[in-house]
Amino acid sequence: MTEASARSDADAGDRRHMQAALEAARRGMLAGEPPVGANLVRDNESLATLSNGVISDLDVTAHAEMRVIRAACRSQRKLSLDGCTLYVTVEPCPMCLGAIYWARLERIYYANDRGVAAEAGFDDAFIYDEIARPIGRRVLPTRHLTVDGADQAFRVWEDLEDRIEY
Repeated sequence: MTEASARSDADAGDRRHMQAALEAARRGMLAGEPPVGANLVRDNESLATLSNGVISDLDVTAHAEMRVIRAACRSQRKLSLDGCTLYVTVEPCPMCLGAIYWARLERIYYANDRGVAAEAGFDDAFIYDEIARPIGRRVLPTRHLTVDGADQAFRVWEDLEDRIEY
């Protein structure tokens, strides 16, 4: 098999996985959800393909990316999804991107950039801007409150021999 042929086969698989995410987004939209779908894949096998569930779940964190990560972690019975690729219909928001990094995904493919989402009313620019600001200058008042013993649980955690790292 030539390099170009192998790349073409990989591209075909990537397109198929993205089509599954797009179909999930379409189904979700027809059910009243924002039009975002995600397909989480390992070794060319889909572990979970879901749409947003924000409206039906009354959960602002039920983005498609978060939902497939949750489903895959449960089905794989582990927190690390190393070796997995995420196919998502739009560039992940900051919350989802954080979860993607925590889950140790290998790569992300997205069909639309955040500009397309912003044009449709899903604008994450404000959140990206807020993250970049010093804490004391954010719109949402956020203050460090020092309390005696606040770090105690972390000290105990450090000493646990049977803790599960993630």
